[in-house]
Amino acid sequence: MIRLRQVRVPIDKEIDLKKKVSKLLKTKESNIKDIKYIKKSIDARDKNNILYVYELDVEVLSEDIILKKINSKDIFKSISKNYSFPKINNKDKKIVIVGSGPAGLFCGYVLAEAGYKPIIIERGEKIEDRVKTVEEFWKNNNLNINSNVCFGEGGAGTFSDGKLNTLTKDKEARGNKVFSIFIENGAPKEIAYDALPHIGTDKLREVVKNIRHKIINMGGEFLFNSLVTDIKIKNNKVCGVIVNNNEIECDSLVLAIGHSARDTFEMLHKKGICMESKPFAVGLRVEHPQSMINKSQYGESYKKLNPASYKLTYNTKKGRGVYSFCMCPGGYVVNSSTEKDGLVINGMSDYKRDSKNSNSAIVVTVNKNDYGKELFDGVKFQRELERQAYKLGEGNIPVQLYKDFIDKKVSTKFNYDPCIKGNYKFSDLNKLLPDYVYDSIKEALPMFGKKIKGFDRNDTIMLGIESRTSSPIKIKRNEKGISNIEGIYPCGEGAGYSGGITTSAIDGIKQAENIARN
Repeated sequence: MIRLRQVRVPIDKEIDLKKKVSKLLKTKESNIKDIKYIKKSIDARDKNNILYVYELDVEVLSEDIILKKINSKDIFKSISKNYSFPKINNKDKKIVIVGSGPAGLFCGYVLAEAGYKPIIIERGEKIEDRVKTVEEFWKNNNLNINSNVCFGEGGAGTFSDGKLNTLTKDKEARGNKVFSIFIENGAPKEIAYDALPHIGTDKLREVVKNIRHKIINMGGEFLFNSLVTDIKIKNNKVCGVIVNNNEIECDSLVLAIGHSARDTFEMLHKKGICMESKPFAVGLRVEHPQSMINKSQYGESYKKLNPASYKLTYNTKKGRGVYSFCMCPGGYVVNSSTEKDGLVINGMSDYKRDSKNSNSAIVVTVNKNDYGKELFDGVKFQRELERQAYKLGEGNIPVQLYKDFIDKKVSTKFNYDPCIKGNYKFSDLNKLLPDYVYDSIKEALPMFGKKIKGFDRNDTIMLGIESRTSSPIKIKRNEKGISNIEGIYPCGEGAGYSGGITTSAIDGIKQAENIARN
């Protein structure tokens, strides 16, 4: 195959791709046997000439002859690496995986595919029941502390935009494996080449269910509504877990627990598993009309393109980092609470991203100097903010318009309808944020308004609180992927080794490989 980069095509023109490729390769169309999409992105720097930019693999006759004729850094011999799982010596190893988010699911998938019979333990419900529970919560505020937007089959990512983009370097082709598993189980095929791939919460729910069935068919097992309350350790090696007052023996234990499993972190600490606190970020979500974002990003061509996204960063005069996080085009702000008397929010989109608004978290970095140096001080800091948000909104999502946020007064009406899953209440968000977070957001929003016209408009909808951008705790592991207790494999976002669906899935596969090797 020959790799072609920077194949640029106007978005509003029908083009014969085969004809364009043959021209670039200086060969006849009849010599081209196949064209495979590797990457598709959008170049919108010139709003009057927006382009699709393709990276392609082309199968041709007389490949070497064609390459000798061409002198271009964007045309070269394609070298692709296929994913391979390590050789297995003992398929009878008893493996327990705690958590069925992306890290746990993909760890279990490749282990089952290799011949193991992993047991995946999930404190929440399977996806069919979980969706009903979450919708009931959004309607009536009846929170199930073990099955909600954060806990349950598929993890927190199931109720998100389903974004799959990552900056992780992937020399071992684990990312390719992740995308192939997704596609095999019902995800849209374009995720394999879109520069900003996403599945959407609606399609992701079906994909997660299909992955579960595939794991079971390959010999794996799932235990839902099952909370791990203790770990059995003998001679500094894991030998089992206590689940619903029953012991399950294991040789290897994967901890893919997610960043919201605070009670499990406390149990692990009591068992002597080495952990450390780590920085994270907190802030608010903002909602804008999606049409405004589209027009700012794409100009008058926006109607010909899918809903636009954005990524914004800013450093304050005092050195604080402020950035957009988990941007959801055509999405919803959702109540993602996991604890009684606590409230936290997140963003979510369907595959078509067809709601009227976009939303994104605008968050500020925080560290040990802000919340304390003890292991659980970050968790305590999050919890205090979430309890204050619950109190401020009287159990509902507290909301405020941007101008009223600046003027520190409670809003009384919206100028455009919000897109929110869960109940909400007008409140003064200044009472929720520490001064340094409030001041940082106040300084950053006008700067973001210079990059995206209207971002700091007076009627921008602001909602709180966004406090779980990443895990405040990291479970230490060595170069073999093992914690200080032999046989325990910390994994994924909750353990502090990933951020988002794809990187969590990759880390799950990496830990599956470590189990096979060790």
